[in-house]
Amino acid sequence: MKKYLTVLLFALVTAALAFAQNPPIKFAFLTDTHYSQGSGSVKDLSRCVKDVNSLEGLDFVLIGGDLTDFGTDEEIAAVKQMLDSLKYKYYVVAGNHDAKWSESGCNTFLKVFGYEHFEFECKGWRFIGCNCGPDMRMAPALIPQESMEWLKGLKPGKKTVFVNHYPQDTSVLNYFDVTRELKRIGTRFEVGGHWHSNVALNYDGIPGVLDRSTLTAGKQPGYNLFTIQNDSVTVSERRLYGSTTVQLEPWYTKKLTEVRDTVTYDADGLPASYPWMRYDVNNDSPVKEVWKLKDDSNIVAGFARDGGKAWYSTASGYVRCISIKDGKRIWSKKFPGKIFSTPAVKGKYLVFGCTDGNIYALNAKNGKTIWKYSARKSVLGSPVIFNDKVYVGASDGCFRALDLKSGKAVWTYSDVQGFVECRAYVDNEQVVFGSWGNRLYSLNPQTGALQWEWRCEKPSRMYSPAAVWPVKADGKIFIAVPDRRLYALDAATGKELRHYERAAREAVGVSPDGTKVYCKSMWHTITSVDATSLEIDWQTETGAGYEISPTSIISIGDEVIMPTDKGNIIG
Repeated sequence: MKKYLTVLLFALVTAALAFAQNPPIKFAFLTDTHYSQGSGSVKDLSRCVKDVNSLEGLDFVLIGGDLTDFGTDEEIAAVKQMLDSLKYKYYVVAGNHDAKWSESGCNTFLKVFGYEHFEFECKGWRFIGCNCGPDMRMAPALIPQESMEWLKGLKPGKKTVFVNHYPQDTSVLNYFDVTRELKRIGTRFEVGGHWHSNVALNYDGIPGVLDRSTLTAGKQPGYNLFTIQNDSVTVSERRLYGSTTVQLEPWYTKKLTEVRDTVTYDADGLPASYPWMRYDVNNDSPVKEVWKLKDDSNIVAGFARDGGKAWYSTASGYVRCISIKDGKRIWSKKFPGKIFSTPAVKGKYLVFGCTDGNIYALNAKNGKTIWKYSARKSVLGSPVIFNDKVYVGASDGCFRALDLKSGKAVWTYSDVQGFVECRAYVDNEQVVFGSWGNRLYSLNPQTGALQWEWRCEKPSRMYSPAAVWPVKADGKIFIAVPDRRLYALDAATGKELRHYERAAREAVGVSPDGTKVYCKSMWHTITSVDATSLEIDWQTETGAGYEISPTSIISIGDEVIMPTDKGNIIG
């Protein structure tokens, strides 16, 4: 009996020592708060924060993205204020709702929270997180190039937990690059949101979970609690019933072991699971690559071209000039904010907007600043130069015409609802543009006076005609809206003449002679419409699959060229 007591005592002491040597890591995970003033999301988050503060012994709190519903400056400031009432240190990543519809071009999130990715250590584990994208342009998620460079710079050899809003599967365009880097640095577990439900997944060998939203949404508000101890993780849900909180039995438990990369990649670095077009399609294409340029930041706008030079901007705030002949850089200039504006060039003037709240005119030859005009908020719109005036919209509720040479305002239309991210259509008769206030405007190009205003039938601002670059043909304005319709409007009155169901989503184009209008659907079709009769000329399968990019369709000669959100160009 004495022998058995000795063995039992030894086992208890060993267990106690093991517990002391491997203390548990405990944290709360709140995600998909979708904070929006005047909605139930505010009360839901407030209750969750209060409940977290009632707990003792947490090490930190993680916030898994979609903090806001529409990424407005006011929403970001308000949700930050509420999260600051947590008694525990917290870390955030942005979700697609924080990034895609951001009136600041993702600048305010960075300014308010102070970072776009994080890294810290707790009790032998490293926790890292970054934003998911897509930054401003509708597409599947895409971990920004700046975050990929950060990820590649992390050292291996540490047990790591990765936090991202999205599941790291084909929901993310560069998922295979992400998981490859995660395995390299020692990632054993991933935590995310986006689906608003508790789900266990596996990303090429890395176990992960997606978590419920804090929103009520048919059940009670709540969140998840995580415990990591002895290289195992346990996840339990807490649901808030009025003044009562119920913590459910763990819905996920997993031993977290080292994960090696066993994925086979082809010569282009693509895994077998890659579901989209591969580079081998280029072997049969009549179009051949002349040169290739790789930037260290996302290129999220179009190019301006004049003569043998081209200019483009980056999300890290650079404007660069390159040679069209060989792609070599001629000059590069850094600005204090991200740039989502496609530059416009005329003569020596290169004009663009910046999220630092300014419209800039540079010397196209050397990049020196000629003038800048200050708006009250970010300038995401792409300028149009017409008759020596610069036409551009911003996020301060204004659309402006500026003098090209001096940068002084010719006129300002200050009744824009929502922010402007598109490039307007401009001719001698009108200036046409949309905003994220569910409106399309036509202004007098000389005075800025409102000619007419059009609204989408669906009231949600998510259906705004804001990302499309409008085109004009045969006295009609054509736009594509997220309600999946192509609209033809009378250019003089804004009256709807016809719409086409399930034919388009934010991208249109026009033939060089103005007789045909093109649009692409979300499901691998491109359609040609006769601008005069408004009848459909033809509709063709593209093989692009699910496709939601707002990038405009262009027509050169007898070719129609369609860019896609997967990086394909189809002609």
